[in-house]
Amino acid sequence: MNNSTPAKTEKATLHLLCGKIASGKSTLADKLSASPQTMIISEDRWLSTLYAGEMHSVADYVRCAAKLKEAMKPHPVSLLQSGVSVVLDFPANTRANRDWMMSIVAESGADNRLHYMKVSDDVCRARLRARNAEGSHDFAATDAQFELITRYFTEPAGDEGFQVIEYR
Repeated sequence: MNNSTPAKTEKATLHLLCGKIASGKSTLADKLSASPQTMIISEDRWLSTLYAGEMHSVADYVRCAAKLKEAMKPHPVSLLQSGVSVVLDFPANTRANRDWMMSIVAESGADNRLHYMKVSDDVCRARLRARNAEGSHDFAATDAQFELITRYFTEPAGDEGFQVIEYR
C-alpha cells in the first residue's frame, strides 16, 4: 500500500527578458535556465545558426527574427504545456514583441515573469564595447546600431499583463 501523496506540480513559467542591448539579458537568461525543469531558447543562437549570412543590417535582423518567431512559437507553447518552464531569450523590447510573447502565455496557460533590465545607455554602451572586444557574443553591434535599435525600445506598461521584475 502506498501512503505517499503526489508531489505538488507547479505551473510552468515563461521567463521573458526586456532591456537594451548589453543590459545583461542573456547573462540573466543563463542563470534562470539553471533552475530545474527549465529550458532556454536563445534568439541570438538560432539567428546566428540559421541566418548569419543573411544579416547585414537592422532591417535584415527584423526580417529574419520575424521568420524565426513564426517558426518557433509552437515549441515554447508545447514545452510550457508539458510542465517545462522556458527562458525565452528574445528581446521583449517593443510592445509588438511583448504581444507575441503574451500570445505564448495565453496559448500555453503558463505563468509569466518579465525580467526588466533597467540599465543606463552609458553602461550598456560600455558593456557592448567590452563584449565586442572579447568576441564572446554571436553578434557585435556597433554604437550606431545600438542607437538605432534603442530608438525602438519601449518600457513595459502595466496594461500588458506581465509580472514585471526590475533589475537596476
